[in-house]
Amino acid sequence: DGTVGQLAVRGPIGCRYLDDERQSEYVRDGWNFTGDAYIRDADGFFSYQARTDDMIITAGYNVAAPEVEQALLSHPSVSEAGVIGVADEKRGTVVKAYVLLRDPSAATDTHAAELKDHVKATIAPYKYPRLIEFVDGPLPKTQTGKLRRQALREI
Repeated sequence: DGTVGQLAVRGPIGCRYLDDERQSEYVRDGWNFTGDAYIRDADGFFSYQARTDDMIITAGYNVAAPEVEQALLSHPSVSEAGVIGVADEKRGTVVKAYVLLRDPSAATDTHAAELKDHVKATIAPYKYPRLIEFVDGPLPKTQTGKLRRQALREI
């Protein structure tokens, strides 16, 4: 309870990939692994957190990229935010945020520190982005408007 984990389901209907190596990834011992991360509360209810490939494990903690993005977007100066995990020698991986500000002239180290403090005050403090990179234009998105985190990883 209270720990983020990958959702696995089983029943009379499931996922089947014939002659495909993905079968062993998605179906194990009759369980279908959805690729979604959920958290179970004390009452046994599950709440969606993120796709498992959008989860960042930093210093042993699970951090959902969309949760950090929402915390950043709740700051009035932030127009767009995208979060990924990047390699770090000490922690293995750290949270990095790409941020588009409403006023680009506010892109300073002082403002980055303010955004970090804002995230710490909005969600669990360990989830804050250790690195913030301000961008000059819109973040990469799909045709349907979803953030392309893979494109952020390639920057």
